[in-house]
Amino acid sequence: MITSFRQGIVGLLLTSLFLMSGCASNEPAILETGMVKSNKVKNFVYATPDVLAGFEVPENAPFRIGTGDKVSMKSLTRDELTSTQVVGPDGKISVPLLGPIKLAAQTREEAEANINKALARFYKFPALQLTIDEYNSNRVIILGRVENPGVLKFENPPTLIEALARAGTLPLMDKQATLTRCAIFRGRNAIIWVDLKRVLVGGDLRGNIRLKPDDLIYIPDSDDTLVYVLGEVNKPGAYRLTPDMAFLDALAQAGGPTHEAAGSSMTLFRGSEAILQNIPFKPLVQRDPTLNVALQEGDVIYVPRSITSSVGAFFQQLAPAVGMFLLIDNAITK
Repeated sequence: MITSFRQGIVGLLLTSLFLMSGCASNEPAILETGMVKSNKVKNFVYATPDVLAGFEVPENAPFRIGTGDKVSMKSLTRDELTSTQVVGPDGKISVPLLGPIKLAAQTREEAEANINKALARFYKFPALQLTIDEYNSNRVIILGRVENPGVLKFENPPTLIEALARAGTLPLMDKQATLTRCAIFRGRNAIIWVDLKRVLVGGDLRGNIRLKPDDLIYIPDSDDTLVYVLGEVNKPGAYRLTPDMAFLDALAQAGGPTHEAAGSSMTLFRGSEAILQNIPFKPLVQRDPTLNVALQEGDVIYVPRSITSSVGAFFQQLAPAVGMFLLIDNAITK
């Protein structure tokens, strides 16, 4: 009963979405299916100024400790508390009498106060001071058409231009340059496309957003056509679109769904046509030819963690109307 009601609401909202988008038909648009040659999208979908602003890290955001940071503890009253350690993959360090204690996602001041509070059970005046010696967690990854791909470390959250300069791409950017865009991945669940030509040649600095630690920047070659697989897959990221590439091909290149993936369905978003389509998992792997959709440049495949995962928040980065539809859809299922 709930499922039928949900499907009816989904159909109604999709119909409304496409009517608002100027579609002449009263039926939701259906993606082209079958093994046909993939097409390159003429109008690439870039993040709007509002999306860029929402994606940017605030300028004065406090630094939060992360994995790999080197920290020092020093007590003015207890020499045995003095040590230098690296924050482990679990976000923790070891403190005498306390054992492992988590520092990750805390500011230096918060971590220092929490350690002193915990030590107060054993010492009257622990007077412990915490300092950060190396900001190794404040890093971004840049791949693709750059001179120095890999992990870049910064003391403060870098802007996109700072990251590009460090990676060795800016000398290429002039009026004859062919670099036009980049994708910024944030975790498994967020991606935006930035118009590099507008930023670096046109001087529109709204795209020069401040990055978050562990953001991944991908700069394709000028003639690359890419699709994106995100969410609960083993190798989320950008993949080169090849002729006759379909949904299952991209999913396989991304290593398939993880054990945390929802077992019901996945979602395909085509921003150039404002099309959203759910792909049920079981019929797809059973080789239903109507579900193995032929891909186009810029298509995004998203594999959710669970039925009630925040798919809406993910697609809200891509298209506000679609994001609104999904948030309503999620509210129905809860």
